[in-house]
Amino acid sequence: MVRAALAGSQLRIGKFWPALPLALLVFVTFMQPGLTQEKERLYRTLSVSGRGVESVPATLSEVNLGVEIQGKTAQEVQQEVARRSSAVVALLRSRNVEKLQTAGIRLNPVYGYNNNVQRITGYAASNTVSFRIATDKAGTLLDEAVKAGATQINGISFVATDEAIAAARQQALKEATQDARQQADAVFSSLGFQAKEIVSIQVGGAATPPPPILYRAEAAKQSLDNASTPVIGGEQQVEASVTLQISY
Repeated sequence: MVRAALAGSQLRIGKFWPALPLALLVFVTFMQPGLTQEKERLYRTLSVSGRGVESVPATLSEVNLGVEIQGKTAQEVQQEVARRSSAVVALLRSRNVEKLQTAGIRLNPVYGYNNNVQRITGYAASNTVSFRIATDKAGTLLDEAVKAGATQINGISFVATDEAIAAARQQALKEATQDARQQADAVFSSLGFQAKEIVSIQVGGAATPPPPILYRAEAAKQSLDNASTPVIGGEQQVEASVTLQISY
């Protein structure tokens, strides 16, 4: 009985092997057109990159200012810097500035030379803060800060509000997409091809270039001369890029 069963199994296996190449051939035949079409779809593509740029008003000023004092002793200059800095910070808080924070604190010896010998002749201390305020109020506040005790206005950068930048970024992406589609249409039209479908989309990081910086080394002198410090923000640009891969 066992021999009969084994013989039957060998007979079925013997019949199976000749049919296997035919089954594989049928399988490959059905799969090959799909692979070919996919390869052709990826091969016959056009890649185009579009760019969009939006300008928004820079209605905010980011200011960096502070107090720097020199004197005979470290304690003397540090106390004077602390007194003036406290007055400046109190003024800024009363004007409801945004993002007020300490930008730097420094205390260094000042050296001099006498008969080619280096000696400490005094100390220099500084305390700087940064904050954000509406650009149309920045000039007046700078003048008030100098009167309150600020001796340094290190720089001003102009930025748009977060809401304005977000809206400009969305619009810049739309413009970049339209730009890419128009470029693709022009290429297909000139070559007599017909666009089929968008195979892939790559969105470049919608970037906001660094805001323009205005250094005002003479701002304190202008304020002491009772001249109003003019501050004009201008515009800020938001850029975006989109790359489309289109089959034809």
